Amino acid sequence: MSQHYRTLAVNSPSYYALALALAALALLGLGAAHYMESEGHWVTGMNNQIVWGLPHVFAISLILSASGALNVASMASLFGRTIYSGWSRFSGLLAISLLIGGLLILVLDLGRPDRLIIAMTHYNFKSIFAWNIFLYTGFIAVAGIYLWFMFERKMNQYVKVAGLVAFGWRFVLTAGTGSIFGFIVARQFYHSAMMVPLFIVLSLSLGTAVFILVTRIVGGLSGSSMKSEISFSLMRLLGILIALEGFLVCVFFLTGLYTATRYDVVLFVLVNGGIHTFLFWAGQAVVGTAVPLGLIFLIKTQPDTSVRLASAAISKVIGSFCLLYVMVIAGQSYPQLMFPGKQVRSTFFDGVVIHYAPSWLELALGLGGISVVGIIILVVTRVLPFLPAEAQRVHSS
Repeated sequence: MSQHYRTLAVNSPSYYALALALAALALLGLGAAHYMESEGHWVTGMNNQIVWGLPHVFAISLILSASGALNVASMASLFGRTIYSGWSRFSGLLAISLLIGGLLILVLDLGRPDRLIIAMTHYNFKSIFAWNIFLYTGFIAVAGIYLWFMFERKMNQYVKVAGLVAFGWRFVLTAGTGSIFGFIVARQFYHSAMMVPLFIVLSLSLGTAVFILVTRIVGGLSGSSMKSEISFSLMRLLGILIALEGFLVCVFFLTGLYTATRYDVVLFVLVNGGIHTFLFWAGQAVVGTAVPLGLIFLIKTQPDTSVRLASAAISKVIGSFCLLYVMVIAGQSYPQLMFPGKQVRSTFFDGVVIHYAPSWLELALGLGGISVVGIIILVVTRVLPFLPAEAQRVHSS
């Protein structure tokens, strides 16, 4: 292979400004986690009804993005798309970084991070959470071996095998994440077999969008940009994945309206759910689906596609975050159907829609996890050659 790679060699003030900003956000997130652990989760917007809050939305977004960020490496090694081979290493690095950031948020939001040792040494294999410990740590190991095979010339002949294992593992990982929700019988909004395929496609589209945005930021720091033919190919791929995701979202809600036990909660989200309804229609339907599809397939501004691609990717990330917020929070806010067909009366929030307002501590923790992802990428790309050497140089006019 004649592919050459380089490190992120920059000395511009923007690089150090970004590094300082990310470090400040990481420290803020660490401080928020320490305060939540010291004082208890009552200082957040979470309560004994809403136990998964904004940090979990951030964490799930990063975990799903990690799986999808490996799309580029998979297309290059498994499907023979050599046009992407230059970005394969960076694709693997981004996938590992995103997963570390997402898991870091989850660990720090437990309230007692030291209890993680118990979860790693005492397993309840009837719980999907126990299985996910193996899936998440295994993904980091598999992706790390995948990267090793890319770097080591003597192991290049096994890259396709490692890519196949990573390809299968990330599908299982995403299926496991979707199963966390799909297996919860007590929550009518979650309990659906559609959760698994929906999360898989969501990871593919969200991960591709995140990859596009991060490579654009890295390119801006180094004064280079992705080749136009790669950008155009990624834009078409992103459009197809967004369209497929939109179809599965429609199927998910239509099957919910068809199912008697889920009809009320689905109608709540779609029609009278307040902020949840607004975030779904304005965030997911319009910003996350209609806008990027219009930018990709309806607007023609050849030959430069970079602005369209970046705008579509930003819209997709915003829309996916809104969708995950609705799915995670609305599913808990709506009252549980304890005994179908029966009336239940008590003083413990029966039939009451729970209000949830995220606190700044939760936001700080989520942004801190994202900042850790950025710090890992900035440091590692300065030390090891992860970037393609033949990227286009950006010329100022």
